[in-house]
Amino acid sequence: MSARTVVNRLGWVVVTVVLVSAFWVFYYNIGLGGGAGDDIMVAGEKELVDRTGAPPVVVAEAVVVGPAGLAIPVAGVKPAQLVDTYTQARAGGARSHDAIDIMAATGTPVVAAAPGKVEKLFFSDGGGGITAYVRSEDGRWSYYYAHLSAYAPGLHEGQQVRRGDPVGYVGATGNANPAGPHLHFAINRMNPGEKWWQGTAINPYPLLAGKPVSR
Repeated sequence: MSARTVVNRLGWVVVTVVLVSAFWVFYYNIGLGGGAGDDIMVAGEKELVDRTGAPPVVVAEAVVVGPAGLAIPVAGVKPAQLVDTYTQARAGGARSHDAIDIMAATGTPVVAAAPGKVEKLFFSDGGGGITAYVRSEDGRWSYYYAHLSAYAPGLHEGQQVRRGDPVGYVGATGNANPAGPHLHFAINRMNPGEKWWQGTAINPYPLLAGKPVSR
């Protein structure tokens, strides 16, 4: 084999490798939505995915990140353990749940599902008990954590939290049954100007579990 033939073949190998590499880079960053503020279709509804392109977030070992980029907000809980309680009736059928309950022992750490700012720390005796509202960095989403037994040490309004940062601990404060401690977790889509108690609820279950909503 001549030297020219060897050089030509090596050249084609290099070109092929470069093209294949470029394809996979394109596929993962464009086809799967690798840019900031990407959207995906989940259960027929367009939902925000947390892929900011920021440096990797150091998430505690016990924290599991769901398929939409949200951390399951109770440490140690896996997607298969989640139950879709979003449409369950509450208050004797007067309203729907509009959230999911993540069952866990009292004192289990609750972590931020997504980065944002602690907008409101609030106690509702006849409702969510010890609660925290975290607004996303772009202001479009609010993450609601309720029935906490306590806040994480030092948590305060205006604080910036990263995905996986401590928010509080599972409990049964407010109108929760003490025999079934859990985190009441809700996500609200926020329009410009809406306050912490407002917004339109969406179902967190498919975002955390990667499964269709229950019917």
